[in-house]
Amino acid sequence: MKEAVKFDLVADRRGMVWDLLLYVPTVVALGSISASLWYGNEHNTSYLLFFLTCFFFIAGFNRVFKTRLMLLPSAPVALMVGEQGVGLIQKNGVRIDLVKNLRYFPDYAGKSFGLSGQDGSGKLLQFVFHKGQFPDEDRFASARDAFKKQCQPK
Repeated sequence: MKEAVKFDLVADRRGMVWDLLLYVPTVVALGSISASLWYGNEHNTSYLLFFLTCFFFIAGFNRVFKTRLMLLPSAPVALMVGEQGVGLIQKNGVRIDLVKNLRYFPDYAGKSFGLSGQDGSGKLLQFVFHKGQFPDEDRFASARDAFKKQCQPK
């Protein structure tokens, strides 16, 4: 029987900088336009832009602090691929095993991939992993290949 392969993840500081350069100006611009429309008596449009401001803030916060820096307790810090499924170890020490409906989602640029699947209780979970979270490109490529093989329909 083949032993599970473990991949330890590291913080992706370069990716964090790019995400901050994307999300901070977007949130500031949307918030500023929303405020100016509010005081210009365009309340409905202001509500819409304020909603978008909150949405981008939450999405950016989650992406930077969970996937890039791995600071939140539910952030994966290690991955394991074995014959029985995929395992993830979170920062808070909890181990999650994805055992059913495993799906692998590569991106076209080859800089990240997504995983989804159900744990033992049937809860659907989704995760995104970036190239910068792996110590080197060889580990990223081997992880990507291992997940491709594991998540193929049988």
